[in-house]
Amino acid sequence: MTAAARPPDWIRERKLRLSDLHAVKSVMRSNGLHTVCEEARCPNRGECFSRGTATFLLLGDVCTRACGFCDIRTGRPGPVDPMEPWRVKAAVSEMALSFVVLTSVDRDDLPDGGASHFAVTIRALRTLDPTPGIEVLTPDFLGRFDSLRVVVDARPDVFNHNVETVPRLYRDVRRGARLDRSLGLLSAAKILDPGLTTKSGFMLGLGETEHEVRELLESLAAAHVDIVTIGQYLRPSLENLPVVEYVAPAVFDRHREFGMSLGFRNVFAGPFVRSSYRAEEALAAASGGA
Repeated sequence: MTAAARPPDWIRERKLRLSDLHAVKSVMRSNGLHTVCEEARCPNRGECFSRGTATFLLLGDVCTRACGFCDIRTGRPGPVDPMEPWRVKAAVSEMALSFVVLTSVDRDDLPDGGASHFAVTIRALRTLDPTPGIEVLTPDFLGRFDSLRVVVDARPDVFNHNVETVPRLYRDVRRGARLDRSLGLLSAAKILDPGLTTKSGFMLGLGETEHEVRELLESLAAAHVDIVTIGQYLRPSLENLPVVEYVAPAVFDRHREFGMSLGFRNVFAGPFVRSSYRAEEALAAASGGA
């Protein structure tokens, strides 16, 4: 892949203020927790942290896969911490969050891929009063249907699994994953619980064509996905894939319009859109509440 030119104004204008990060980082560190916001160097982390929101990264901060777009460390993860779900509950209570996003590193070393840990965390959060809304953003669990069932049976409000990019680019972008497996997971989640809101997302700027994006949106619609997020890939470090193109906002608008024509409940598309960015607002808008 050939690197793109210098980022345009609509990318470079987003600033990160360290003062926005302090409060949430303090709560996370005091509870021994991680956020994907920090580990993946999300460009929205300052804004989200300043609003008292974060996406909790379960099962440690070491991943068993090495995707080309992701800056999370790859290696041999440590043992699962059985107390982590209760520390997540404590942090959510301390921050008085009304909506929580739970994600994790890939844990292909675990028999269930970490599904039971998701379920325990969901159930721990359900004991809070008031109970927050809960979105899970899961790995593909290597396509294990039993693992998916464990998560869905814990009754999250939103089941999210990202396809990340068009199939042609998987070898470089999403090593160890397959589009058909991810689409099968999303489709099966809806079969297990037809009332469950399902969600997926992908990035632009890695060399995909508009035709490939449309085909991917059609595949997600065929899998009965409710909400789609589309954002600009931004290189988190020099070890990651270069940005091939900084996609103009007008192109995101076209993809959103096409997606809505396919029947999605909502499509969130823009340079700084991320899978978990303002997740509560995304669910409300898709449900007709915003």
